[in-house]
Amino acid sequence: MITPVLLCGGSGTRLWPLSRKSYPKQFVALLGDVTLFQASAQRLSGPEFAAPMVLTNADFRFIVGEQLDDIGITPGAVLIEPSGRNTAPAVLAAALWQARQDPEALMLVAPSDHVVPDPEAFRQAVAAGVGPAQAGQLVTFGIKPTHAETGYGYLELDGVPGDLAPRPIGLKRFVEKPNAEAAAAMLAEGTYLWNAGIFLFKAATILDAFRAHAPQLLAPVEAAVEKTTPDLGFYRLDPEAWGEAEDISIDYAVMEKARNLTVIPFAAGWSDLGGWDAVWRETGPDARGVATSGHATAIDCDNTLLRSEDAGLEVVGIGLDDIITVAMSDAVLVAHVSRAQDVKQAVAALKAKGRKQAESFPKDHRPWGWFESLVIGERFQVKRIHVHPGAALSLQSHHHRSEHWIVVEGTAKVTVDDVVKLVSENQSVYIPLGAVHRMENPGKVPMVLIEVQTGSYLGEDDIIRYEDIYARG
Repeated sequence: MITPVLLCGGSGTRLWPLSRKSYPKQFVALLGDVTLFQASAQRLSGPEFAAPMVLTNADFRFIVGEQLDDIGITPGAVLIEPSGRNTAPAVLAAALWQARQDPEALMLVAPSDHVVPDPEAFRQAVAAGVGPAQAGQLVTFGIKPTHAETGYGYLELDGVPGDLAPRPIGLKRFVEKPNAEAAAAMLAEGTYLWNAGIFLFKAATILDAFRAHAPQLLAPVEAAVEKTTPDLGFYRLDPEAWGEAEDISIDYAVMEKARNLTVIPFAAGWSDLGGWDAVWRETGPDARGVATSGHATAIDCDNTLLRSEDAGLEVVGIGLDDIITVAMSDAVLVAHVSRAQDVKQAVAALKAKGRKQAESFPKDHRPWGWFESLVIGERFQVKRIHVHPGAALSLQSHHHRSEHWIVVEGTAKVTVDDVVKLVSENQSVYIPLGAVHRMENPGKVPMVLIEVQTGSYLGEDDIIRYEDIYARG
């Protein structure tokens, strides 16, 4: 069987404002009803696949579990990276973990934020790579280019690939992201494929490759894996050892130096959604090149993407040409299509201004559910809080604020010091400053409440936790 290894620790800044550091694109339903992460897990499931291994960071671990549970997939090991060290240490950690069980096992390493419209065709391409991988090859998957893309790296093949049926082909070299002129030349030549960053190999094969080409990574990553600590079903890699590992991609560390490489071409459709221009293409623009969401309206527009991610916010474009507009409750992006790859500059500019919109999503996701701020004043804040069935917030208190909770959906079990009671819809409870309190959802449907905070300081760090079922500090 093949063990899928899903990498989902990226921040996806080129799809701001929908994708942000606190809630990146892999966890968003950009196209269709499931998220990119869920679609990736579904694509790599079936009788030929084992339970997926996931590498993510601590902030996303409960999102990973929740989203897999929603689609009925039980993960294998979920490894928590203490910090982002790029793909080479992540792949090495996964291989070391897998090798402890079976060094001959096949591993399919894939980013979790790609779009593949034909999952069955992709599984057939994976099947074409099984033989070479079992024979000791490092198998990568090359995508048939559809245009002169400057946002992807390329794979130069040994010769003209012909019909691009999924079969093993020799790889001449990796090519870095080109400029527009070089991309057009490679497209015309016909011997280049896009580098999808998806790999198939035996655990033993990739470990040998690291020993040969990136030995400096072995000691810190081996130590991080050996000192892994369990945490509520997840596994935390040792932060001190992990911090010693070089920040480097798998391409730079291993693939560009290895000689036992094989490419499987794939021509059935693929995108890494690396920019809003890619989202525009994948959304399926109409005859005038216009793609809209349900809360957006285009009037006399051409080659334009209009999206509103807020049901209460209607976006209307009139007479637009080659424009991207993405609106959320707290931020709006307007850009020329040709500048889609520059959206990350907006994130940098907002960070320089100290704006929370640079990295923080309007909804703040927690292991128990999520909350969003509705109104913020100098000494007050109003939040909507959504608690999953059976979930509970930590037992906590605050130094600087009191709270008033009004239940609007479901029933809350509320603890305030020594008093525990049920609070139903249209009922409220007051939490005095300094009181030890907790809210729980004892029911089988989501519980929603409105929280009104008042006090001299309303930051999320004004929390003293006494008990927490999610083992947060």
